[in-house]
Amino acid sequence: MALFSLNINGKSHQVDVAPDTPILWVLRDHLNLVGTKYGCGIAQCGACTIHLNGMATRACQLQVSMVGDAQITTIEGLSEQGDHPVQQAWLEEDVPQCGYCQTGQIMTAVSLLNNNPNPTDEEIENGMSGNLCRCGTYSRIKKAIKRAANA
Repeated sequence: MALFSLNINGKSHQVDVAPDTPILWVLRDHLNLVGTKYGCGIAQCGACTIHLNGMATRACQLQVSMVGDAQITTIEGLSEQGDHPVQQAWLEEDVPQCGYCQTGQIMTAVSLLNNNPNPTDEEIENGMSGNLCRCGTYSRIKKAIKRAANA
């Protein structure tokens, strides 16, 4: 075990965990930030997406010892009231069906729009291709991203 100081959602947190602990489990099990979901555990589905210094990152494969002084943002830290433009667009386009993948989808979409504020359909498809949705709400996801880009 080792003591790690982490900056998560703008707040400092101290955790005493094994250095190879995935940040996903630090968030969920030690800090009770359960919005970040466990999906596949091999960084293929996107359910565990967080932002590491603003970049979409899979939390299931990121060891706590690799974070250093990076800024981590989870879905809980995206906006206090759930009113980030992407979250609003998600509601307006009625994107969620089962909802399990949605936090990862939203975090990836926010990162995409931060890097490309007006993406084409192809850029949205490429940017979101690593996020899986068992319910198949991909067309609504694309509409929500376009709506957020135009907000």
